[in-house]
Amino acid sequence: MFPGISVPPEGLPSFQAGQPWSVKVPGNPAPIAVGTTTMSNTEALKAGLRGKALRIAHYYKDLLWASADGRYVPNEGFYDDMVIEDPNFASASQHIDSSEDPSEGKQDKAAVDVSECLTEDHAINSETIENVTAGVSELNLPQEKTTEEQTEEKEHQHLSTEEIDSLLDICLLQALHTNVKDKDLPMPGSILWSNHILPCRPPGVTLDIKKSSHKKLSKWLQSKSSSGLISVKEDKHKKEVMLIGISRKHPDYTAFKHHKRVQEPVEQHDNIVADGSSAKQLEVDEIYKPSSHVNPIFLAVDADTGKYYSASEAFDVVFRYVEKENLVKQTDKAKVILDATLCDALYKGAVKKGSAYPSEIHKKDLGSTFVNRMQIHHRVARGNEVVIRKGAIRTVQIMTERRQGNKKMTRVSGLECFLLDADSLASELQKKFACSTTTAELPGKKGQHEVLIQGGVIENLAKHLVDHHGVPKRYIEVYDKTKK
Repeated sequence: MFPGISVPPEGLPSFQAGQPWSVKVPGNPAPIAVGTTTMSNTEALKAGLRGKALRIAHYYKDLLWASADGRYVPNEGFYDDMVIEDPNFASASQHIDSSEDPSEGKQDKAAVDVSECLTEDHAINSETIENVTAGVSELNLPQEKTTEEQTEEKEHQHLSTEEIDSLLDICLLQALHTNVKDKDLPMPGSILWSNHILPCRPPGVTLDIKKSSHKKLSKWLQSKSSSGLISVKEDKHKKEVMLIGISRKHPDYTAFKHHKRVQEPVEQHDNIVADGSSAKQLEVDEIYKPSSHVNPIFLAVDADTGKYYSASEAFDVVFRYVEKENLVKQTDKAKVILDATLCDALYKGAVKKGSAYPSEIHKKDLGSTFVNRMQIHHRVARGNEVVIRKGAIRTVQIMTERRQGNKKMTRVSGLECFLLDADSLASELQKKFACSTTTAELPGKKGQHEVLIQGGVIENLAKHLVDHHGVPKRYIEVYDKTKK
């Protein structure tokens, strides 16, 4: 399973679905199992490094191992590289008889077919087999390491709780500077951790949140939210903390000097749209426009009230106002005192009649409360075409239902939000799924159309919209009415 895999500091290597790989325990170069990948590295990152990673074909002490009759296969290339270059490694491996002298074994190496191991009756008593099996269970092939690697490994072998906390902060700041963009927000905490924070670790370091003083990822992110560096919110449906904003004017952020990391080449099909002979990338952003409630805050810090702001830019505005008016509570740095202007901006008209207005607010709640008082818009860009619409972006809805004759029909709507033409998509899907398609105007919604596809293609259609048209997965809703 992907959660059990130790991701190297430079991130996941490139691999495709169905590729043979081996499984090793950290610190032991001898594989304990082999299998084939269930998905590519790009699909794995999109899935948040969750689910099954390998379909195991052979593992230590299974029937194939037992059929080797007490012999093991010390193929150097197999142990040195995690990727198995030759899928037919089992039929062309070398063996050394455990009863022979090691020096003689090196001279008398001979290729042996696995089928011979299954049929040939070797004269080895049970005691010898038990000894060999016990020896193999402790197999640990040494690897030569440079003095620099040994020193580095010793330095990072034992980290104190304070050192782990400091390293977490450094990796977060590095990720916020280099990887995490405003257009990627909101972002689940698990994706932030696996795709952005872990790859920022120094070489040779294993970063475990459980060994920090916070113990949990959610508590650590909330502590960073309390300091004002980021803003997070708990998603009650997903039961996960979401990163919703970054304060790029925060002292910790501005004082941090990030180092450039060598980025791995990204596969071209990721978030790319096929449009004839050209490829256009889709960009979707949630943006906010100052309302009458928050205009005084923007004017106080000389910010333009007529432009659009990302969530993190809006956070910067309100925190600049707090800094300018010196509103941080002296006895509790995690809280902000509300003056008349800021109190009106956050709560005027929202507090029930007869209820008292709050006098202070926690820093982790300030940014999200401020943004909720602004007018939400969304911007969609594909190539040179850019559209800004009022309101939150609507999702693409894919629904499969049964029609007369117990036949399945799949509907997809909400395409206009992502600059997709219904007629063009219908023609494209007709060729892809080899089925009949048609378009129809949605009742009561002028200018909005849906595409109807014959058959139950709900999962393949969602994947097609993500891979070929760049529609973010979080904006696709799937309903299967054929399941009871």
